[in-house]
Amino acid sequence: MANKIALVDDDQNILTSVSLALEAEGFSVDKYLDGEQGLNGINRRPPDLLVLDIKMPRLDGMEVLERLRKTSNLPVIFLTSKDDEVDEALGLRIGADDYIKKPFSQRLLIERIKALLRRVNNSNETDPDAILARGDLTMDTSRHSSKWKGDDVRLTVTEFLILKDLAQRTGIVKTRDQLMDAAYGETIYVDDRTIDSHIKRLRKKFRLIDKKFDQIETLYGVGYRYRE
Repeated sequence: MANKIALVDDDQNILTSVSLALEAEGFSVDKYLDGEQGLNGINRRPPDLLVLDIKMPRLDGMEVLERLRKTSNLPVIFLTSKDDEVDEALGLRIGADDYIKKPFSQRLLIERIKALLRRVNNSNETDPDAILARGDLTMDTSRHSSKWKGDDVRLTVTEFLILKDLAQRTGIVKTRDQLMDAAYGETIYVDDRTIDSHIKRLRKKFRLIDKKFDQIETLYGVGYRYRE
């Protein structure tokens, strides 16, 4: 079956042109003109991936994303204004997997969608060595699930891949570039702020369960590592 993409944007021209481009690539597309309509539609007809504009009437993209993340790990790419770095950082902290700045090429968006879906599929592949245990951390790569001291920690696909890469080799420092490759693949470039935002959100999620969580260390100017 074709992957279903939900597209939420208050610009009818973007909805029309992007949906046509996605359908030409074999995707099924549900289109929504504002955040409230989008949130209701996503709950009724869950997609495989969401492309979400930030600035919209009635319910903006940040609020939609924040509500979604309370119950869902749905992969999300958000669309942000060309020079609005605040939107990018905030969106990543709330739980977006990727972002693209407007104006954007349709080909770039399609490639980022395909890349994110590949990451989802790869993280869900059955693996006889799927269980990764590091002290109080347990990750099941075949089920895309993680636990800390027995409690579930809900992670997005990007957060899961970053944590997995760090935990696989405890004590080893991973540069931001290495974490970018682990989470996004070598063909996609994201800047340092993107990785930093994902790390901050990872820490926040684990500290909701354990206030003393400090397994992810920052080595300033170098990168991150998972404590041995």
